[in-house]
Amino acid sequence: MNHSSNDLIMLFNDLFRETHRTVLVKGSGEPEYIPAEGTHGLAQVVFAHGYYASALHEISHWCIAGAHRRTLHDYGYWYCPDGRTAEQQRAFEQVEVKPQALEWLFATAAGSRFHISLDNLSGDGGANERTFRRNVCRQAEHYLATGLPRRAAAFAAALKRFYGTTDSWLANWRQDLQRIAPPGFEPNHSRETETV
Repeated sequence: MNHSSNDLIMLFNDLFRETHRTVLVKGSGEPEYIPAEGTHGLAQVVFAHGYYASALHEISHWCIAGAHRRTLHDYGYWYCPDGRTAEQQRAFEQVEVKPQALEWLFATAAGSRFHISLDNLSGDGGANERTFRRNVCRQAEHYLATGLPRRAAAFAAALKRFYGTTDSWLANWRQDLQRIAPPGFEPNHSRETETV
């Protein structure tokens, strides 16, 4: 299956340009969120270097951000780049659980491969990679059981229609859980629903 970030730009902008005055933009540097300027401006979700996975990840952050955060550059979050201390890495991982869980569900809806990212190659490493993986898995299961945030649900539905995964995506996610989950993680499939 061909995965082009241009397809994500089209799907995102079709859904959210008019309703939320927000567009997805291919950037040439680091990803960022730029709020709209003035009443007629458009907010920009900028992803890195045209990478498909970067676009899915940045869309995930946008889908979680509340109305106030969407008025702030980079949603008002502090970001420390690669090379974080163990304490900085723990803080990073706490805010990355929900977006990475959404990114995983989006990737499955698109039929693409998701990778957990601790994003700290030259620092002290992950505070606890196994715990982080478990938390991302649990958050994804929570979304499956209770439903995705409204904008995320709309985007996931668009991905499933576009890539033709509507009937297979949940089974594909369950299969992928075996690759992503840490040893000993017990999925709770009984709670999962097709609310997404």
